[in-house]
Amino acid sequence: MSAFPSLLSPIELGHVTLPNRVVMGSMHTGLEDRARDFPKLAAFFAERARGGASLIITGGFAPNIAGTLLPLASKLTTRREARQHKVITDAVHAEGGRIALQLLHSGRYGFTPWCVAPSAIKSPISKFKPRALSSRGVEKTIESFVRAARLAREAGYDGVEVMGSEGYLVNQFLAPRTNKRTDEWGGTPEKRRRFAVEIVRRIREAVGPDFLIVYRISAVDLVPDGQTWDEVAALAREVEAAGATTLNLGIGWHEARVPTIVTSVPRAAFASYAGRLKSETSLPVIATNRINMPEVAEGVLSAGDADLVSLARPFLADPDWVRKAAEARVDEINTCIACNQACLDHTFKKKRATCLLNPRAVYETELVLGPTRSVKRVAVVGAGPAGLSCATALAERGHSVELFEARDDIGGQFAIAQRIPGKEEFSESIRYFRRRIEVTGVKLHLGRWVTAEELRAEGFDEVVVATGVEPRVPSIPGVDHPSVMTYAELVRGEREPGQRVAVIGAGGIGVDVSEFLTAQPSPTLDLDLWRAEWGVGDPAESRGGLAPAVVETPKHEVILLQRKASGIGKGLGKTTGWVHRAALKAKGVEQVTGASYDLIDDDGLHVSFAADGGKGGKGGKGGKGGSTGERETRVIPVDTIVLCAGQESVRTLADDLAESGLPVHVIGGADVAAELDAKRAIRQGTELAARI
Repeated sequence: MSAFPSLLSPIELGHVTLPNRVVMGSMHTGLEDRARDFPKLAAFFAERARGGASLIITGGFAPNIAGTLLPLASKLTTRREARQHKVITDAVHAEGGRIALQLLHSGRYGFTPWCVAPSAIKSPISKFKPRALSSRGVEKTIESFVRAARLAREAGYDGVEVMGSEGYLVNQFLAPRTNKRTDEWGGTPEKRRRFAVEIVRRIREAVGPDFLIVYRISAVDLVPDGQTWDEVAALAREVEAAGATTLNLGIGWHEARVPTIVTSVPRAAFASYAGRLKSETSLPVIATNRINMPEVAEGVLSAGDADLVSLARPFLADPDWVRKAAEARVDEINTCIACNQACLDHTFKKKRATCLLNPRAVYETELVLGPTRSVKRVAVVGAGPAGLSCATALAERGHSVELFEARDDIGGQFAIAQRIPGKEEFSESIRYFRRRIEVTGVKLHLGRWVTAEELRAEGFDEVVVATGVEPRVPSIPGVDHPSVMTYAELVRGEREPGQRVAVIGAGGIGVDVSEFLTAQPSPTLDLDLWRAEWGVGDPAESRGGLAPAVVETPKHEVILLQRKASGIGKGLGKTTGWVHRAALKAKGVEQVTGASYDLIDDDGLHVSFAADGGKGGKGGKGGKGGSTGERETRVIPVDTIVLCAGQESVRTLADDLAESGLPVHVIGGADVAAELDAKRAIRQGTELAARI
């Protein structure tokens, strides 16, 4: 009997019966923009269909030039373009899957000088001010949606998804924030909804009854002057009457200052909105956002909050997510940790998306882990992200692999990261690799500091050195003072901090440590506490679902310092950095930039600033100006000083092996001591395994 009876049960969706309740949600991979990349995109989708996704929704394709996100970006406007999609639809259908094409008009989010919108109001995430559509322009835009839907059907798609959420054009028509029109397309909630309803109605008339129309509905905008709940519910009913097959929830606009998909967001945080929407319509409702494991999805479905669940990034991490759930292999699922580092961050940098944990994602035709032709005996030293990925991939290919780890457990820097509040998901990655070691047959040696002599004596054919990094101890007078500790000692619980703490170094580690120090202890991510902290309210009570934020009292008083004069957190991830910066501000972390560390003694941390540089955050203080060459000094009285001033490679073993005659490969932090770059480490380990 299945552990997931709701998740794995079939459902009728329009004219088709889906074998399970799992939809692969839309993601822009970077392969949509050029037809020459469609074979790679086809391989990506086909692997997910083979792994059990019952319905796949593509990344967004604009219905006209004005709707493209970037110049020359993805669109579906001609029959020639439609024919080029056949390689995608044929590949998915060959695996027994279904696929719908997402129709996405960027509106004012378009990064083009020809972008359009309901009203000429500039977006905060594009440098271009849009042109307001005329009444005729609105009609022509609706016609372009209809034409694109027809072309999608010609291309072999089973349906389309109309992107009506996340702040794109359709959503812009719906909200008074962006729709200031007074004609038939604005001025009242009914008129603001007309654009969305007409798109669905006219598509249904054009494509007939046997074609899926998924409407992506913004359940909560999370921006000022967004929609109210009554307006969302009315839209759901009107879209149903217009001919939609199902409603897929969207949460928040891209410009919202509330995180919706990062790792600090509790699992299934927005599923209750799907449940509320189900009471407003008879259409099947798809829940989404931070549903990353089968037990979470089953809970949402069995509680009656949704009819289906949408997973996007979890299918990047593991294409066989559904199959593993069905085969009682949940412990083998490579869980999405919502880090965004290789998926959304890549997308916003105009790079091809992939996955930190699964570098084969979107590279299925290029990074191939086929069976080895020559079995080798390989030693991998270090069980952090690089070593774990390399060892298990090598064993999967058929090599005989032994993995050596000096500590008493695997994980490396992930074992530290999982202790940071909001990064608890990293423990899932350790669980995954622990099980993968068992499944692939890697022989694991814990608590063993292996030497070059031992490796030579064991007769290994090749050695992979993945010994990672250690915290760098900067040359500050008094750095050996009893008040000083490394970030590793702090986070592992090896030493206890005092009440007032200075954190030296404001990169990713320093920011994590500051959040670690300010958060009150909690075994799990508390949904009510998270909602209060980020001001997520009830859209029935306030437009956009925003409420005053209520932040808990910080556990420690923290001063975060960096040498650079630039703002703290500038180098963090594109889609996650703002979340961390906002959290630091909310918790009252004092931020000091442009600091030189002069001395540590019983009085605290002595710092100085160039007279024309340095600045403080809340309660902070930097340079005040003055003559060139002058310096301002400050003594910061603290109980504890935590060193987050970078890392150094641990590569003694690699150096010792240099003249051994053994083929030696150095990967991960042992190769480059970057800012906890697990993305590079895991890819490096996987690519090396594919070559050996």
